[in-house]
Order: sequence, then C-alpha cells, then structure tokens
Amino acid sequence: MRMKRFALILLFLSAACCYSQEENERGKYFYRKEYKPSELPAFSAIKDSLPIPVWEENPEWTELYMRAWEIAFSNLKQPPKGSPLVANWIDEGLSPQIFQWDTHFMAMFGRYAAHLFPFIESHDNFYARQHANGMICRILNEADGADHHWGLGRNYARTINPPLFSWAEMEYFRFTQDTARLREIILPIEKYVSWVEENRRANDTEHKLYWSNGQASGMDNTPRDIGRPTHDGDIHSATDQMGWVCMSSQIKLCYDNLAEMYTILGRKKEARRYSKKAKELSERINRYMWDEESGLYYDVDTASKRTPWITTATFWPMLAGIASPGQAARLADAIKDKNLFWRRLPLPSLAASQPYYDKCGNYWRGGVWAPTTYMTVKGLCAYGFHELAEEIARLNMHNMYKVYKSTGTIWELYAPDISMPATNETGVEMVKPNFVGWSGLIPISMFIENIIGINADATSRTVTWRSTGSKRHGIENLRFGGIVTTLICEGNTVTVTSNGEYKLILNGKAHSITAGTQEIERSGD
Repeated sequence: MRMKRFALILLFLSAACCYSQEENERGKYFYRKEYKPSELPAFSAIKDSLPIPVWEENPEWTELYMRAWEIAFSNLKQPPKGSPLVANWIDEGLSPQIFQWDTHFMAMFGRYAAHLFPFIESHDNFYARQHANGMICRILNEADGADHHWGLGRNYARTINPPLFSWAEMEYFRFTQDTARLREIILPIEKYVSWVEENRRANDTEHKLYWSNGQASGMDNTPRDIGRPTHDGDIHSATDQMGWVCMSSQIKLCYDNLAEMYTILGRKKEARRYSKKAKELSERINRYMWDEESGLYYDVDTASKRTPWITTATFWPMLAGIASPGQAARLADAIKDKNLFWRRLPLPSLAASQPYYDKCGNYWRGGVWAPTTYMTVKGLCAYGFHELAEEIARLNMHNMYKVYKSTGTIWELYAPDISMPATNETGVEMVKPNFVGWSGLIPISMFIENIIGINADATSRTVTWRSTGSKRHGIENLRFGGIVTTLICEGNTVTVTSNGEYKLILNGKAHSITAGTQEIERSGD
C-alpha cells in the first residue's frame, strides 16, 4: 500500500513538474514577460483626438463612426492581478475569453487611434502565452491566461484561428513605421508558422495544402464540414487533411508578410526563403483549387477533388495575391452575381445558391460578417476593382446605420436579405449586440479607406486618395508615422493642412505636400 501511495505521489510530482516546466517555457520567444500597469484611456477624454471623417453626402455616418469608437474604447481591459497576460487589450465583447482572429481585425481599425491606445499590443498576450513548440491557442481565458477548451479539441483540432498575426502587424506597421516592434514579434510569428506547417499541412495527400475546420477557421457552423469524418461527433472539429482555400491562402499571405518583414530588417536570405515558399504555395493553390468553369476557388478533399461549397473563403486568394488578373476578374463577376453574393447586403458568408443558405444569417450559413467583407474589399482593391469595393462598403455602411438607428447599437453580424441583425447558429436567436469587435471595420476602416477613399502609408510617406465624393468630404486629424494632416475636398478644390512633408496621390496624380496649408485642384483618374 505504501509503495502504491509512493508511486502515485511520484506520478503527481512528475506531472506537476512537467506542467511547471511547460508553463515556464510559454512565451519564450517574446521579449515581454510581465505586465507593466498603465491606465486605460476614457473615450470622453480622447474623442476629440480621433481622426474625424467628413462626408456630407451622409453626415449621419459620422455618428455611427463615433459610436463604434465609443464601444471600442469601452472594451479596453487590463490583465487581472497575478495574471500571466502582459498587456492591456481591446476585447471583442463576446465572452470572458480573448479570441485570436477577432484581435487581428480589431488592430486593423485600431491603427487609426494608435496614438491614443496601442491596439496592436493586444497581440502581445498571445505571444506571451505561446507554447515552446510554437503553438498559440486561438482562445485564452481572460482571468488566468490559460488555453480555453473551445480552442483545443482532439489532436488540437480547434487550436488554430486564421493565421493572420503577420497581416495585422504589417498593416499596423504601415501606419506607425515601428521597426523596433517588427524585431520583437518576428520570431514568435515565425515559430507559430512553423507549428502550422508541421501540424496543418496535408502531407498525406497529393495536394499538400493546409487543412482546417469550422471551429478553427472561425466559420463555426459552415456547411463546408458536412460529410467529414469525426472522432467526437463534432464535424466542425474534423482533422482529416482536406485542403481549405482560406487556410492555404492565409499561409501564403503569411509567407509574403514574413518576407517583407525580413526585407525591412535587412535579412535578405530569410526574405528570399519565404518568398520562395509563397510562390510554391500559390502554384499549388491555383493547380488544385481554381475551377476555370465556375471562376471560383474551392476546398479540396483528401483525394484532391474539389468540394462543391461556395463561400466567402473563395476570395482569400485575391487578398493573398494568388489570383491572376483574369482570375480576379472572374471572382469580381461572382461577387456581382445575385444568385451568389450580390444580395440586399453583400457579401453573405455562404452563396445564395447553396443548400442551407439562410436569408436571416444563421451565423456562417449566410450571415454577412465584417472580417470577410473587409478581406474581400481589400482583395478587390489590390486588383483595381475600386468602384465595386466602394459600392460594397457603401451598402454595408448604409445597412449598419439603418439597423443602428432601429436598435441603438452595432451587431456581431447582419442578415443578407433583411435589414436586421443576423441570427446565430440556432437560426432563431439574434447575435451579439454592442459588438465592436471586428464590426468596427465597417464604420471605421471601410468608411475611411473605401468610401472617403483615403489610404495612408507611413513607410513611403504617402497618402493615396481616390476622391469620388460629390459633396464636401475628407478627413480631419489623420495620423500616420509622425504626420498629422487634414484633407478636405469642396467642389474640385482640395485643402491640405499638414505638420510635415508627404506625397499625396490624388486620383492618380502626385502632389508634394509641405508643412502648412495648401490648395490643390482635384481632377479625374
């Protein structure tokens, strides 16, 4: 009996020792090890320091813009006492957990207020909880920083969210030009990508693309999982090596981002290595996933056969620069097809022609989500489809404002065929209200970038303005790098005020902006 007790004690001590060692090794690739307390800014104190959109065609949209910021700033949080979390963060406002891909997209609009709160440092809590093998769980408990069980599953099936750390970091970098941060985060991202390569690449297949499932991809109840084998009854946690077009494209995007980061840091050998990996992956995606007849990208099963499901995942190859100009044009045609994605509110997560499509949303069976809409719009712009991108942005902004006026808030997602918040996975209950969250992408990022048409890049000290407004429009107090500038167009006269020099590309024509105020004549493209 004593020997048995002794053996149990040794087993317990051994397990405790292993757990302690693993815990001590978490975050080993990231410089930040502990939280240094800092106050959270109150919206009332900072609101006048935000960039202010000017859009007299729909002046009420600025009200929605400010409300989005108000909700966002109300969601800022500090780590609890004794927590291993290392940074203040913006919370998605969904549950007492922090979610990985929500955080990526919140950084996308957060960069417009980077001078007021370091939104990108919300990533730091994930880097600080990275496992020694490179894995970063997609969901962490706010209370203790532990991996949440939703983000695990058999064989870690649900662990990965869309691997977009690098995209969010690079978009933020283009606003801040913070090279020091790139040096701090490139190793955690590289280790993360290595884990994905080892654990999500379909090496047992001909296609050798990257697999995922509904839970891991973020498209929770997507019908893309129907028919897949499962060990625990949850098809949305499947682990068969079915190549997913979104996951594969996201890895290609990640390779491009890492190549760019290493180029910026002067490490050409590593940059070339990731550029080569990106090129090879692009070729495989186009070989196995592109369907010339329909003009769409599809998932492929373990036998490398394309599956029939048409979802917004088909547009990730545009954002990742995988599609040729001809392929991008075919994808743009699919967006404008009323039987597919051009609904009352574009873009439904599941094409309207598909089984299970729900006009009320039903989460990822038709719901219109800000992150996938933003991704698609950015992809369209990369291929020059600016007018289509602007129209999508305007329709989403109009719908969001209409629902905001009738319900008093911003929602997690919206119905494609009825002007209302979407239903969740039940098909009956409404989704989360007061959600900013990634829903802030529409009234903040897409309003500035696609409707007003202003995009800033600190790395080249350039503002590109596709000015199409018919009434007074522009932006006040826009900050990028060390520049603070206001750009207002009235009629065909653009007035620019700046504290420093930069290049303004206005409807295709370059202008040199100097410190002070100057007027420029607006012309067409």
